[in-house]
Amino acid sequence: MKVEQIYTGCLAQGAYFIQSEGEAVVIDPLREITPYLKKAEKENVKIKYVLETHFHADFVSGHVDLAKATGATIIFGPNANPKFKAHIATDGEELKVGKITIKVLHTPGHTMESSTYLLSDENNKPHAIFSGDTLFIGDVGRPDLAAKSGLTVEDLAGTLYDSLRSKIMPLPDDVLVYPAHGAGSACGKNMSKETFDILGHQKKVNYALRETMTKVEFIKELTTDLMPPPSYFPLNVRMNKEGYENISEVIKKGTHAMNPEEFELVANETGALKLDVRGAISFSKGFIPNSINIGIDGGFAPWVGTLIPDIKQQILLITDEGREEETVIRLARVGYDNTIGYLKGGFNAWKNAGKEVDIVKSVSVQTFVDAYKTNPKINILDVRKKNEYNLEHIVDAENLPLDFINDGMPSIDKNKTYYVHCAGGYRSMIYTSILKSRGYDNLINVENGFKPIITAGPEIKTIANTCPSENKI
Repeated sequence: MKVEQIYTGCLAQGAYFIQSEGEAVVIDPLREITPYLKKAEKENVKIKYVLETHFHADFVSGHVDLAKATGATIIFGPNANPKFKAHIATDGEELKVGKITIKVLHTPGHTMESSTYLLSDENNKPHAIFSGDTLFIGDVGRPDLAAKSGLTVEDLAGTLYDSLRSKIMPLPDDVLVYPAHGAGSACGKNMSKETFDILGHQKKVNYALRETMTKVEFIKELTTDLMPPPSYFPLNVRMNKEGYENISEVIKKGTHAMNPEEFELVANETGALKLDVRGAISFSKGFIPNSINIGIDGGFAPWVGTLIPDIKQQILLITDEGREEETVIRLARVGYDNTIGYLKGGFNAWKNAGKEVDIVKSVSVQTFVDAYKTNPKINILDVRKKNEYNLEHIVDAENLPLDFINDGMPSIDKNKTYYVHCAGGYRSMIYTSILKSRGYDNLINVENGFKPIITAGPEIKTIANTCPSENKI
């Protein structure tokens, strides 16, 4: 028996490749299936099953394409009703893979089809659970994503309480816990940076598994301070339930190279979004007017899903050379399949062709500090999350979190100059680029963000409004 966790940091997502005696299963695969196919070929195993813990909301799974490519059977737990061929397992059903057994444990609550897979070795000894979004390390899945007619958030939270206590907590303490996500995912509130643990330790440290916790207490704790889920979540659920275009076709369409003239023509004719995925500093020094910046070297896919409201939006890419296909794939991971091409030669080709360029005024921390010393009443926009702002912020800084930039026009004056900062410089450039594309021209990005600002000198006055009930998400 061999168990491998395949963790994708930018999505905070864990897929699993399990093999025994020439047979294998893949749990919660990513959209791009080539790595699983290569692994199966290298290990000389046949992928027998593709197991889905639930209909994922935060990414598009590769179950449909992987099953087509290998002949594997897609497995869902009870209550699932996909639009493609799949086996809907019953609670307690056992699947044989080589000499090992995988038992389906129906654990509704995060969603009603959510299931945990219990892996036992050839001696029928429980070895690990693959808990999807039912149980995380340090947390459990949020109960609001499947709320609809007849089911409230409280109903789902209560169902999750029952699932944890009837199906998972009775398992042996030495069972390994392999969840679908870690810290950084929006599928929970307080997930640990660790990507696996033993169940016995989780029973001691995970608030949701507290032995003395009543159902009423669980529901209250789980439903307090839930932030709204990103708008793309239900669209990803639909794709995972109904199927999607083959990833190879998405890549082929998205990696169509365009020279500057063709790029400009297509942009004007289609109204496609010009998405520049270069680093913040490179973008600030020069970019195509009205393009927005979401850097590929960061939490790229989740921010795309949060900030681009229409999942069917046509997209034109500006990337560093050699990163075009990677960008198309990472967009497709969260369901953005309508990339229609990229600028061949990147921004330099555009500039060398004599096309119009724009810049973002971006200053060092020291330049910002010097401006603050001269006038402590300068306008400051803090675009971090509310809980980050509450922990500590610059006195008189206005908190306008990037997450909510599309929820109405920001309460800032286009005629005033604002310094914009986040924690490290990634989000502030995204924020500035989006507002600049909407006509806000007096924004100054502060490079490297809040941490170096508050250590730059005593002149920077900060205040903490820590709210004990706030959760880091």
